[in-house]
Amino acid sequence: MDTAQLGERLVDWIRDKVVEARCRGTVLGLSGGVDSAVVAVLCKRAFPESTLAVMMPCHSVPQDEEHSRLVVDKFSIPTRLVVLDNVYDALSELLPDEKKSPEAMHLARSNLKVRLRMIILYYLANQLQYLVVGSSNRSELTVGYFTKYGDGGIDIAPLGNLVKAQVRDMAMSLDIPREIIDKPPSAGLWPGQTDEAELGLSYEEIDRYLLTGEASVKVREKIETKMATGHHKRQPPMLPDF
Repeated sequence: MDTAQLGERLVDWIRDKVVEARCRGTVLGLSGGVDSAVVAVLCKRAFPESTLAVMMPCHSVPQDEEHSRLVVDKFSIPTRLVVLDNVYDALSELLPDEKKSPEAMHLARSNLKVRLRMIILYYLANQLQYLVVGSSNRSELTVGYFTKYGDGGIDIAPLGNLVKAQVRDMAMSLDIPREIIDKPPSAGLWPGQTDEAELGLSYEEIDRYLLTGEASVKVREKIETKMATGHHKRQPPMLPDF
């Protein structure tokens, strides 16, 4: 199956899942990255009149919004801008600082941004009777590179079986602006943040391991450790076995 055919199948799949849920359309967060751009275009094809892309900057770099607007303008996707700076600042002042390690505090504050975005998407989804569509790909889901009840808090994940390289191929097939495809992947949680630096792995290494099982000993150990520690993120809440 070529990339164009796969794209059409995903459009059909999105449409089927929304209809099965007795919903009317799709809502998604648009980050300025390639994954959310691909999801936005697929959703627009599935529901031309009832897809909403939401930009939710939270002390974000201006380039993210610029790239998001390239997508919505090119593909005529309805959009909503919800600036979360003040909400995040208010919560940061309200929430206690447990005086743990700086790394733990940094993680907690970064995940707070992502979970605020989830709240906004479900607020709009409830109003519009839409499904929330996520943009995580197989590479990210496998190693647990997402926030539980943040960008992992979604109804459907159309890209969940595609590794990062396949998402880029899909983006080219859909004619996503090249500057979005070529820029270093980033969650945009702080200036200069990149996915690969945070993971300590390249997407190429992860993709190769997932598609072929091949990796150096060091890379294999890193990936399998992340798979194990992130296992709980991919499971429903645990119940007692009695």
